[in-house]
Amino acid sequence: MIKLNHLFIASGLAVLALIFVSVIMAKGADDLDADAASTLRSFYAQSATHRDLALKASGVLIFPSITKGGAGAGAEYGQGVLRVAGKTVAYYSLSGASIGATVGVAQRSEVVLFMTPQALERFMNANVWSVGADAEVAVVWKGAGGTYDSETLQKPVLAFIFGERGVIADASLEGTKISRSPT
Repeated sequence: MIKLNHLFIASGLAVLALIFVSVIMAKGADDLDADAASTLRSFYAQSATHRDLALKASGVLIFPSITKGGAGAGAEYGQGVLRVAGKTVAYYSLSGASIGATVGVAQRSEVVLFMTPQALERFMNANVWSVGADAEVAVVWKGAGGTYDSETLQKPVLAFIFGERGVIADASLEGTKISRSPT
């Protein structure tokens, strides 16, 4: 029983350390815009379909680096840029916490395409938005090869996850919250 308590304390400290380091490493608007542009270029390089989809999107939310880690309890954090018509209109932060399933530390990039004006408006008007809980979001993982079935393309929001680095036993988006950031 005591060992279990130590595990939870250690896990909690690991989560707090990850969040603390992420907040300290928070970037300014210029750095975040530059990282978002680089991430978008990497996204386009994966498939010509990605560029075509992004050009059709009403808005593009780019998270250059999301860090997720933990041991028993986990946390994740990242900063993002929302672009409409190729221009930055707002900054966002992504955060999440979990208990029980996360082991390891990893980073990833994420690009979310709002394919309809209504989907973009719902996102921009929400205080907090959850990727994994929204049934209208199609999550597209790396390895999709740039081809998508017609059902995927009918979704009003497409979330692409790529560039995974590190080792982690949980790569779920469930519980991930996105909120507007003052950056």
